[in-house]
Amino acid sequence: MTVAEQEAAASAASPFPTTAAPVAAPEPASAPASAPASAPAPAVAPVAQRLRTEFPFELPRGYVDEAGTVHREGVMRLATARDELIPLRDVRVQENPAYLSVVLLGRVITRLGNLPMVHDGIVENMFASDLAFLQDFYRQVNAEGHTRAAVECPHCSEPFEVELGGSRLGES
Repeated sequence: MTVAEQEAAASAASPFPTTAAPVAAPEPASAPASAPASAPAPAVAPVAQRLRTEFPFELPRGYVDEAGTVHREGVMRLATARDELIPLRDVRVQENPAYLSVVLLGRVITRLGNLPMVHDGIVENMFASDLAFLQDFYRQVNAEGHTRAAVECPHCSEPFEVELGGSRLGES
C-alpha cells in the first residue's frame, strides 16, 4: 500500500476531516544530488491598504475652555452605525432634532487640543463657525472617506483639490 493510499484509508476511518496536505512520496535515490528541486513559486499576496479611520483637523476659531485656553487642533474618527443611532434616543435630540449634530460630534471627536475628554458639552459651547466647520468635516470624512475637496480657481477656472483638515472653512 502506498503512502497516499494509507492516508486515504486513515482519513476515511476518521470522523474529522483532515486539513493537512498529503505527504509527497520520497524522491528516488537515483536522482542526482545537484539537481535543483522545482519548488512552486510562492503566491504573491495582494498589498492590503489600511483603512484610514482618524482625520486631523484645525478649527477656524477654536474652542475656549474655562481657563481661557484656545483649543484648535483635533482628531475626528469615522462614525459607526451605533454613533448615528444612539443619539436618536437622547431626550435632547428628541425635543430638538437640531441637537443631533452636537451629540454626534461629541461622540466622534477623539481629541481637541489638550482637553482630557471631548463630549457634547464641549461641542455645545463651540463658536457657530467651528460647529459649521465640524459638520462639513464630518460629512466629508464619512461620506467620501477623505478630507479633500475638488474646487475651481475663481480667476482662471483651473480645477484642483484642497485639504479640508487644516483649512479655515466656516470662518466669517
